[in-house]
Amino acid sequence: MTRKTVLSIAGSDTGAGAGIQQDLKAITSMGCYATTAITAITSQNTMGVDDVMPVPAETVSRQIKSVLDDFDVCAIKIGMIPDVSIAEAIVSTILLHYGRSSAPPVVYDPVMVSTSGRMLMNPDCIDVVCEKLFPMCTLVTPNIPEAERLAGEPLSSQESIIRVGKALAAKYESSFMIKGGHAESETMTDMLFCPSGTVLSFELPKVRTANLHGTGCGTSSAVAAALALGCTLPEAVKKAKQQVYEAIIRAADIKIGHGNGPILFF
Repeated sequence: MTRKTVLSIAGSDTGAGAGIQQDLKAITSMGCYATTAITAITSQNTMGVDDVMPVPAETVSRQIKSVLDDFDVCAIKIGMIPDVSIAEAIVSTILLHYGRSSAPPVVYDPVMVSTSGRMLMNPDCIDVVCEKLFPMCTLVTPNIPEAERLAGEPLSSQESIIRVGKALAAKYESSFMIKGGHAESETMTDMLFCPSGTVLSFELPKVRTANLHGTGCGTSSAVAAALALGCTLPEAVKKAKQQVYEAIIRAADIKIGHGNGPILFF
């Protein structure tokens, strides 16, 4: 018996609430086997990020190559990309291994700023990611602040979210899911925009809790795992959202650390 393998390319979180550590938990909870390539080493806890040290681009490339050379990777999740050299290393290593047409599904969570306000991506890296990585992706999963950064305008209404989501999907010919967790509402509404013009909305009740660290990482990783298992993109998003919702409920009243506690997949 074999398990579907997912590769997570992301930063490390010492508090284990987000990044590679949360990706491992999310992918495992979906019944897949998780492999990793670390892009940055962060010093952080539930109260914030104290330090970020990017991993040399050549080392990131070698990590990815080591995994792809041995494992039958069925999906790739990409998270924190701190600088241009690492962005280019990720893109070139994946293209070198698969070419432009045979890569497995790629899910990218464009982590730009930490919850505590620490910049996690150099501004000059955004253009490279948009130009070179977005077109390779099956799905890009920005939250509202990240989508605002990509669009260059505030998203203050559902109409503006729909307009920007459609424009991003059409421009890069990749699906985009704008996550609505930052919106002031009683529901967690994520909107999926496909290059075909299809728009789907996924809603779940909002859980009132301070323990939401790792929600974005967990969602993108769970979507990648569901795609690895053969789900269609809408099915994968639905399964991932339910998995993360249960992780939020599981952690809602648990005290871990002194700040924004992590969600719990187990």
